[in-house]
Amino acid sequence: MKDLIIAANWKMNKTVPQSISFISDLDIRISQWKLNPKLNKLEILIFPPAISLYPMNGRSEFISLGCQNIYFEESGAYTGEIAVDMIREYSKYALIGHSERREVFSETDEEINKKIKTSLSAGLTPLLCVGETLDEREAGNTFTKINAQLKNDLSGLSSEEIEKIVFAYEPVWAIGTGKTATPEQAQEVHEFITNEINKISGKENKRMILYGGSVKPENSKELLTKKDINGALIGGASLNVDSFFAIIEKSLELV
Repeated sequence: MKDLIIAANWKMNKTVPQSISFISDLDIRISQWKLNPKLNKLEILIFPPAISLYPMNGRSEFISLGCQNIYFEESGAYTGEIAVDMIREYSKYALIGHSERREVFSETDEEINKKIKTSLSAGLTPLLCVGETLDEREAGNTFTKINAQLKNDLSGLSSEEIEKIVFAYEPVWAIGTGKTATPEQAQEVHEFITNEINKISGKENKRMILYGGSVKPENSKELLTKKDINGALIGGASLNVDSFFAIIEKSLELV
């Protein structure tokens, strides 16, 4: 596992030509560091729309790809869904439990648990997102909510399987709102998540936990200096190659 992961979640944005143009431009910029050993400690990851995974595949030796969503069945009458066999050749990661999947599409913890197991069985690395809404934070229920998500989402997984998962803390109130948890707030929750995962798995270990919530070039470095923040899951700022590259550049100084 790398020291830091800088991940772009493009959500429902960018056509295939736009996706190809972006990764080609980013690859040229990153290639200036190809002799820098620090680059080996940094994983740069893009979650494009599924339709762009195949045409983006193989266009950069420095950038990994992941699928924004998968279904837990192998195949069948599930119109509009994506099976792991359709994308495993082009994806290293599967994004699971994103707040928009939970909130907009009413995805349950049971479904998320099945998706994690399906991803692991296919050799994909699940990137599991957890986080609280504004109402839950203001009611003092941040830790209760995240604890429940982790217990349910990781149910039935062995400690060895949990070791293979990357996590992301997404305060729902900070996604796309311009609001960001302070580095201290984020660190507090990341430390809690680490401890809870260790309890669930029965093993004390360092966990890869990314922060997601209005990460920008202006605040990324301060967030990433915190002990238990191991990267960023970036939405809006990842749609512009200049701002995404600026975050990568700042991250390289920290590894």
